[in-house]
Amino acid sequence: MTTVRIPQDWPATEEQARAVQDALRTRVILGEPGPPPGTGRVTGVDVAYDDERDVVAAAAVVLDASTLDVVAEATAVGRVSFPYVPGLLAFREIPTVLAALDALPCPPGLVVCDGYGLAHPRRFGLASHLGVLTGLPTIGVAKNPFTFSYDDPDTPRGSAAALLAGSEEVGRALRTRDAVKPVFVSVGHRVTLDNACAHTLALTPAYRIPETTRRADALCRKALRETHPA
Repeated sequence: MTTVRIPQDWPATEEQARAVQDALRTRVILGEPGPPPGTGRVTGVDVAYDDERDVVAAAAVVLDASTLDVVAEATAVGRVSFPYVPGLLAFREIPTVLAALDALPCPPGLVVCDGYGLAHPRRFGLASHLGVLTGLPTIGVAKNPFTFSYDDPDTPRGSAAALLAGSEEVGRALRTRDAVKPVFVSVGHRVTLDNACAHTLALTPAYRIPETTRRADALCRKALRETHPA
């Protein structure tokens, strides 16, 4: 377990945070395909909050991409580093998530975030932010479409429909289970949208949500309970 301090130069206001987004957004790489789905390692990251105590716990869980067995895991706990502002949630989570990734004993490979990449009002969600800061290939797989529109995908698993901001495709609504509500996939950094969807399908053999997110969610909640019991 790693204990995290808020960096001294971390943004303290909405204006400062948006300026950071503007500066880092230009560094997002969209022209690389990313690692082939089902190969190497893939890592899920997620966070859990204790709002009353102003605490956040992050988990990083590395899976073997071909078997989905756990290879390694790490957690970190710190103070919430930014107030709740829609569109700026990454600033609440990034320091603790980075600490969990840094504590892993092996390279994480592709990183899957429970959230957004380009499917973000400023085209720079958590997955993009994390990818630029680490240089790792990243994707976002979210449970809801944020503010964007989409047509319902066809019923079978693997069906997809464009997630749209006006006429701009910012991600895809992807059916990971037959006749079950889709998830919302977007590029973070150094991965194409086609590959991001293929990775998501490879990570959902039995459930709607990727195994990376399911494992990281359980681990960060456990870390929060153990360090700050009710």
